[in-house]
Amino acid sequence: MSTNKTTARPAAIYKSAAGAEAIQRNYREMLHAWPVPAEELRIPTREGETFVIVSGPQDAPPLVLLHGSGANSTNWLGDIASWAQHFRTYSVDIVGEPGGSAPSRPVLGSEAIALWLDDVLAGLGISQTALVGMSLGGWHALDYSIRRPDRVTRLALLCPGGVGKQRVGWLFKAVLDRVLGRHDLARSAKLVTGLDDAHLAPVLDQVVLTFTHFNPRTEKLPVFTDAQLHSLTMPVLVIVGARDVMLNSTETARRITQNVPDATVHVLPDVGHAVLGQTATVLKFLQDN
Repeated sequence: MSTNKTTARPAAIYKSAAGAEAIQRNYREMLHAWPVPAEELRIPTREGETFVIVSGPQDAPPLVLLHGSGANSTNWLGDIASWAQHFRTYSVDIVGEPGGSAPSRPVLGSEAIALWLDDVLAGLGISQTALVGMSLGGWHALDYSIRRPDRVTRLALLCPGGVGKQRVGWLFKAVLDRVLGRHDLARSAKLVTGLDDAHLAPVLDQVVLTFTHFNPRTEKLPVFTDAQLHSLTMPVLVIVGARDVMLNSTETARRITQNVPDATVHVLPDVGHAVLGQTATVLKFLQDN
Protein backbone atom coordinates (compact mmCIF):
# COMPACT_ATOMS: atom_id res chain seq x y z
CA MET A 1 0.00 0.00 0.00
CA SER A 2 1.15 3.57 -0.55
CA THR A 3 2.28 5.66 2.39
CA ASN A 4 -0.31 8.12 3.68
CA LYS A 5 0.88 11.71 3.20
CA THR A 6 -0.28 12.69 6.68
CA THR A 7 2.23 10.38 8.34
CA ALA A 8 5.14 11.86 10.24
CA ARG A 9 8.13 9.53 10.08
CA PRO A 10 10.75 10.29 12.73
CA ALA A 11 14.36 9.28 12.20
CA ALA A 12 13.89 6.67 14.91
CA ILE A 13 11.39 5.92 17.65
CA TYR A 14 14.22 4.34 19.65
CA LYS A 15 17.31 6.09 20.97
CA SER A 16 19.64 3.38 19.68
CA ALA A 17 19.62 0.08 17.83
CA ALA A 18 20.76 -1.67 20.99
CA GLY A 19 17.92 -0.08 22.95
CA ALA A 20 15.38 -1.17 20.36
CA GLU A 21 16.72 -4.71 20.54
CA ALA A 22 16.50 -4.71 24.35
CA ILE A 23 12.87 -3.53 24.29
CA GLN A 24 11.87 -6.05 21.63
CA ARG A 25 13.61 -8.89 23.49
CA ASN A 26 11.78 -7.95 26.68
CA TYR A 27 8.48 -7.78 24.80
CA ARG A 28 8.91 -11.26 23.36
CA GLU A 29 9.75 -12.60 26.82
CA MET A 30 6.67 -10.99 28.34
CA LEU A 31 4.43 -12.42 25.64
CA HIS A 32 5.33 -15.89 26.91
CA ALA A 33 3.06 -15.01 29.85
CA TRP A 34 0.02 -14.51 27.56
CA PRO A 35 -2.47 -16.57 29.59
CA VAL A 36 -4.66 -18.00 26.79
CA PRO A 37 -3.97 -19.59 23.40
CA ALA A 38 -3.12 -16.92 20.85
CA GLU A 39 -2.34 -16.41 17.19
CA GLU A 40 0.08 -13.68 16.16
CA LEU A 41 -0.69 -11.84 12.91
CA ARG A 42 1.08 -9.17 10.91
CA ILE A 43 -1.44 -7.12 8.97
CA PRO A 44 -0.20 -5.02 6.02
CA THR A 45 -1.45 -1.41 6.19
CA ARG A 46 -0.63 1.93 4.59
CA GLU A 47 1.48 2.65 7.70
CA GLY A 48 3.44 -0.60 7.45
CA GLU A 49 2.92 -3.92 9.19
CA THR A 50 0.67 -3.95 12.27
CA PHE A 51 1.17 -6.68 14.87
CA VAL A 52 -2.02 -8.19 16.30
CA ILE A 53 -2.49 -10.91 18.95
CA VAL A 54 -5.72 -12.87 18.47
CA SER A 55 -7.39 -14.95 21.20
CA GLY A 56 -10.80 -16.34 22.02
CA PRO A 57 -13.40 -18.43 20.17
CA GLN A 58 -13.48 -17.90 16.41
CA ASP A 59 -17.27 -17.53 16.40
CA ALA A 60 -17.38 -15.04 19.32
CA PRO A 61 -18.10 -11.33 18.71
CA PRO A 62 -14.99 -9.25 17.99
CA LEU A 63 -13.28 -7.01 20.54
CA VAL A 64 -10.39 -4.76 19.46
CA LEU A 65 -7.94 -3.55 22.13
CA LEU A 66 -5.75 -0.43 21.82
CA HIS A 67 -3.01 0.06 24.42
CA GLY A 68 -1.50 3.23 25.86
CA SER A 69 1.52 5.36 24.94
CA GLY A 70 4.95 3.84 25.43
CA ALA A 71 3.35 0.42 25.69
CA ASN A 72 2.17 -2.59 23.71
CA SER A 73 -0.20 -5.54 24.01
CA THR A 74 1.22 -6.52 27.40
CA ASN A 75 -1.14 -3.81 28.70
CA TRP A 76 -3.86 -6.47 28.57
CA LEU A 77 -2.12 -9.38 30.31
CA GLY A 78 -4.37 -9.00 33.35
CA ASP A 79 -7.59 -8.77 31.31
CA ILE A 80 -7.29 -11.09 28.35
CA ALA A 81 -8.03 -14.39 30.10
CA SER A 82 -11.45 -13.05 31.14
CA TRP A 83 -12.36 -11.16 27.98
CA ALA A 84 -11.24 -13.95 25.64
CA GLN A 85 -13.76 -16.32 27.21
CA HIS A 86 -16.57 -14.26 25.67
CA PHE A 87 -15.01 -12.41 22.71
CA ARG A 88 -12.69 -12.95 19.81
CA THR A 89 -10.06 -10.49 21.05
CA TYR A 90 -7.68 -8.59 18.78
CA SER A 91 -4.91 -6.85 20.70
CA VAL A 92 -3.44 -4.33 18.26
CA ASP A 93 0.04 -2.88 18.68
CA ILE A 94 -0.31 0.78 17.72
CA VAL A 95 2.16 1.88 15.05
CA GLY A 96 4.95 4.12 16.33
CA GLU A 97 4.91 2.56 19.80
CA PRO A 98 7.35 0.04 21.36
CA GLY A 99 5.54 -3.09 20.25
CA GLY A 100 5.62 -5.28 17.18
CA SER A 101 4.22 -2.81 14.63
CA ALA A 102 5.87 -0.44 12.16
CA PRO A 103 7.57 2.73 13.50
CA SER A 104 5.42 5.15 11.46
CA ARG A 105 3.42 7.77 13.36
CA PRO A 106 0.25 8.96 11.61
CA VAL A 107 -0.51 12.61 12.33
CA LEU A 108 -2.95 12.95 15.22
CA GLY A 109 -6.11 14.85 14.40
CA SER A 110 -5.98 13.88 10.73
CA GLU A 111 -7.84 11.12 8.91
CA ALA A 112 -4.64 9.03 9.03
CA ILE A 113 -5.40 7.16 12.27
CA ALA A 114 -8.84 6.09 11.04
CA LEU A 115 -7.44 5.03 7.67
CA TRP A 116 -4.80 2.91 9.42
CA LEU A 117 -7.46 1.25 11.56
CA ASP A 118 -9.60 0.74 8.45
CA ASP A 119 -6.71 -1.27 7.01
CA VAL A 120 -6.26 -3.25 10.23
CA LEU A 121 -9.94 -4.18 10.46
CA ALA A 122 -10.06 -5.04 6.76
CA GLY A 123 -7.04 -7.31 7.18
CA LEU A 124 -8.76 -9.02 10.11
CA GLY A 125 -12.05 -9.36 8.26
CA ILE A 126 -13.95 -7.23 10.82
CA SER A 127 -16.84 -5.03 9.72
CA GLN A 128 -18.10 -4.02 13.19
CA THR A 129 -16.47 -4.38 16.60
CA ALA A 130 -16.45 -3.32 20.22
CA LEU A 131 -13.41 -1.20 21.14
CA VAL A 132 -11.42 -0.90 24.37
CA GLY A 133 -8.76 1.80 24.52
CA MET A 134 -6.35 2.99 27.22
CA SER A 135 -4.82 6.49 27.37
CA LEU A 136 -3.38 7.14 23.86
CA GLY A 137 -5.26 4.05 22.69
CA GLY A 138 -8.37 5.63 24.18
CA TRP A 139 -7.75 8.69 22.00
CA HIS A 140 -7.38 6.42 18.96
CA ALA A 141 -10.60 4.58 19.86
CA LEU A 142 -12.52 7.83 20.33
CA ASP A 143 -11.21 9.28 17.08
CA TYR A 144 -12.22 6.15 15.19
CA SER A 145 -15.65 5.98 16.82
CA ILE A 146 -16.34 9.61 15.89
CA ARG A 147 -15.19 9.12 12.29
CA ARG A 148 -16.62 5.61 11.82
CA PRO A 149 -19.61 5.36 14.21
CA ASP A 150 -21.26 2.62 12.14
CA ARG A 151 -18.28 0.33 12.71
CA VAL A 152 -18.13 0.52 16.54
CA THR A 153 -20.77 -1.32 18.58
CA ARG A 154 -19.50 -0.42 22.07
CA LEU A 155 -16.68 1.78 23.32
CA ALA A 156 -14.85 1.31 26.64
CA LEU A 157 -12.21 3.90 27.55
CA LEU A 158 -9.66 3.79 30.37
CA CYS A 159 -8.07 7.18 31.19
CA PRO A 160 -8.65 8.35 27.60
CA GLY A 161 -6.83 11.27 26.07
CA GLY A 162 -8.55 13.98 24.06
CA VAL A 163 -11.35 14.88 26.49
CA GLY A 164 -9.96 16.45 29.66
CA LYS A 165 -7.04 18.86 29.36
CA GLN A 166 -3.59 17.32 29.10
CA ARG A 167 -1.60 18.36 32.14
CA VAL A 168 2.08 19.24 31.97
CA GLY A 169 2.75 20.03 35.62
CA TRP A 170 4.26 16.61 36.30
CA LEU A 171 6.73 17.21 33.45
CA PHE A 172 8.04 20.36 35.15
CA LYS A 173 8.48 18.40 38.38
CA ALA A 174 10.40 15.68 36.55
CA VAL A 175 12.61 18.30 34.87
CA LEU A 176 13.27 19.99 38.23
CA ASP A 177 14.32 16.66 39.73
CA ARG A 178 16.75 16.17 36.84
CA VAL A 179 18.24 19.65 37.25
CA LEU A 180 18.72 19.05 40.98
CA GLY A 181 20.42 15.74 40.31
CA ARG A 182 17.59 13.69 41.82
CA HIS A 183 16.01 12.38 38.63
CA ASP A 184 14.95 8.76 38.93
CA LEU A 185 12.90 6.94 36.31
CA ALA A 186 11.28 4.79 38.98
CA ARG A 187 10.16 7.90 40.86
CA SER A 188 8.80 9.47 37.68
CA ALA A 189 6.94 6.26 36.81
CA LYS A 190 5.36 6.26 40.26
CA LEU A 191 4.36 9.92 39.86
CA VAL A 192 2.78 9.41 36.44
CA THR A 193 1.00 6.12 37.07
CA GLY A 194 -0.15 6.89 40.62
CA LEU A 195 0.80 3.36 41.70
CA ASP A 196 2.40 2.69 45.06
CA ASP A 197 5.61 0.70 45.41
CA ALA A 198 3.88 -2.66 45.89
CA HIS A 199 1.69 -2.31 42.79
CA LEU A 200 4.40 -0.66 40.71
CA ALA A 201 6.99 -3.39 41.26
CA PRO A 202 5.69 -5.90 38.66
CA VAL A 203 5.69 -3.32 35.84
CA LEU A 204 8.50 -1.02 36.93
CA ASP A 205 11.27 -2.86 35.10
CA GLN A 206 9.38 -2.64 31.81
CA VAL A 207 8.55 1.06 32.30
CA VAL A 208 12.16 1.94 33.10
CA LEU A 209 13.50 -0.17 30.22
CA THR A 210 11.07 1.40 27.75
CA PHE A 211 11.67 5.02 28.64
CA THR A 212 15.41 4.53 28.84
CA HIS A 213 15.47 3.57 25.17
CA PHE A 214 12.22 4.82 23.60
CA ASN A 215 11.29 8.28 22.27
CA PRO A 216 7.57 8.75 23.04
CA ARG A 217 5.28 11.06 21.11
CA THR A 218 5.51 14.48 22.75
CA GLU A 219 2.83 16.49 20.93
CA LYS A 220 -0.37 17.34 22.78
CA LEU A 221 -3.33 15.17 21.92
CA PRO A 222 -6.03 17.01 19.94
CA VAL A 223 -9.10 17.62 22.10
CA PHE A 224 -12.46 16.46 20.76
CA THR A 225 -15.22 19.07 20.61
CA ASP A 226 -18.54 18.82 22.42
CA ALA A 227 -20.23 18.26 19.07
CA GLN A 228 -17.89 15.39 18.23
CA LEU A 229 -18.55 13.74 21.58
CA HIS A 230 -22.28 14.24 21.16
CA SER A 231 -22.12 12.45 17.80
CA LEU A 232 -21.14 9.16 19.45
CA THR A 233 -24.09 6.82 18.88
CA MET A 234 -22.85 3.69 20.65
CA PRO A 235 -22.87 2.93 24.40
CA VAL A 236 -19.71 4.37 25.99
CA LEU A 237 -17.97 3.45 29.24
CA VAL A 238 -15.31 5.78 30.65
CA ILE A 239 -13.17 4.97 33.69
CA VAL A 240 -10.70 7.55 35.02
CA GLY A 241 -8.53 8.01 38.09
CA ALA A 242 -9.21 11.02 40.29
CA ARG A 243 -5.47 11.54 40.86
CA ASP A 244 -4.41 11.43 37.21
CA VAL A 245 -1.46 13.85 36.84
CA MET A 246 -1.39 13.58 33.05
CA LEU A 247 -5.03 14.24 32.14
CA ASN A 248 -7.71 16.29 33.90
CA SER A 249 -9.97 13.39 34.87
CA THR A 250 -12.60 15.66 36.46
CA GLU A 251 -13.01 17.46 33.16
CA THR A 252 -13.04 14.17 31.27
CA ALA A 253 -15.87 12.84 33.45
CA ARG A 254 -17.85 16.08 33.16
CA ARG A 255 -17.55 16.40 29.38
CA ILE A 256 -18.41 12.76 28.74
CA THR A 257 -21.42 12.93 31.08
CA GLN A 258 -22.71 16.16 29.52
CA ASN A 259 -22.10 15.36 25.86
CA VAL A 260 -22.20 11.63 25.16
CA PRO A 261 -25.83 10.45 24.81
CA ASP A 262 -25.32 6.91 26.20
CA ALA A 263 -22.44 7.17 28.65
CA THR A 264 -21.46 5.46 31.89
CA VAL A 265 -18.67 7.18 33.82
CA HIS A 266 -16.66 5.93 36.80
CA VAL A 267 -14.18 8.15 38.66
CA LEU A 268 -11.90 6.02 40.85
CA PRO A 269 -10.64 7.76 44.01
CA ASP A 270 -6.96 7.38 44.94
CA VAL A 271 -6.14 6.17 41.40
CA GLY A 272 -3.74 7.90 39.04
CA HIS A 273 -3.25 7.57 35.30
CA ALA A 274 -2.79 3.79 35.47
CA VAL A 275 -6.36 2.51 35.58
CA LEU A 276 -5.90 -1.17 36.34
CA GLY A 277 -8.06 -3.97 37.75
CA GLN A 278 -11.18 -3.02 35.79
CA THR A 279 -11.51 -6.34 33.98
CA ALA A 280 -14.92 -7.28 35.39
CA THR A 281 -16.37 -3.77 35.04
CA VAL A 282 -15.40 -3.58 31.37
CA LEU A 283 -16.65 -7.11 30.69
CA LYS A 284 -20.03 -6.37 32.23
CA PHE A 285 -20.36 -3.26 30.07
CA LEU A 286 -19.39 -5.14 26.92
CA GLN A 287 -21.97 -7.85 27.63
CA ASP A 288 -24.88 -5.57 28.57
CA ASN A 289 -27.78 -5.69 26.15
